[in-house]
Amino acid sequence: MFLTSASPVWLFDLDNTLHDASPHIFPHINRAMVAYIRQHLGVGEDDATRIRQDYWQRYGATLLGLMRHHGTDPDHFLWHTHQFPDLKRMLVFERGLKAMLCRLPGRKIVFSNAPLRYSEAVLQLIGIDDCFDAVYSVERIRFQPKPAVAGFRHLLRSEQLPAHRCIMVEDVLSNLRTAKKLGMKTVWLSAGTRLPAWVDVRLVSLLDLPQRARSLWRASSR
Repeated sequence: MFLTSASPVWLFDLDNTLHDASPHIFPHINRAMVAYIRQHLGVGEDDATRIRQDYWQRYGATLLGLMRHHGTDPDHFLWHTHQFPDLKRMLVFERGLKAMLCRLPGRKIVFSNAPLRYSEAVLQLIGIDDCFDAVYSVERIRFQPKPAVAGFRHLLRSEQLPAHRCIMVEDVLSNLRTAKKLGMKTVWLSAGTRLPAWVDVRLVSLLDLPQRARSLWRASSR
């Protein structure tokens, strides 16, 4: 392990990066968000679905659109849309994940648009909470979710980090584009075959990350 005071700092997304949220968790959250919009904006299900999708595409998070256009209280929204009676059963993740994280040199931080209570619960249930030095949830970045640059800059200031020391690991291309513009190295978790200019490494499995870590860090430390 090549750990020094100038070693890399890994910024990991949570959903669909450290675990697969698509089968169970995302459908549950989407239904909860649509129900919340229906109730609090007084619209039908079709309109609520359209509003949710529109705000997610425009702002990177449904919450930000609701805050900007409807004055929604973010804590109230996050509480009501992230209730999981059986979260453990819903989690899907690779079994070698903790061993992989332990092999990576440098500090590791979770950087997610999800709320803190949910993020910490997921990390604990997967058994990797002790692998990370910090969790930057949507509350901690002052409700400026990725891909907005403000959330990235808040994290960098709070951790006193230069962007070039960071390696962002994500499944969402727009988030990686912001990271790259700031000077970070980028890792895209995707089964696709294309490689956009703002992606340094594409991985199908997160477990392959240690094999690419040395080359990523050599490039980012120049």
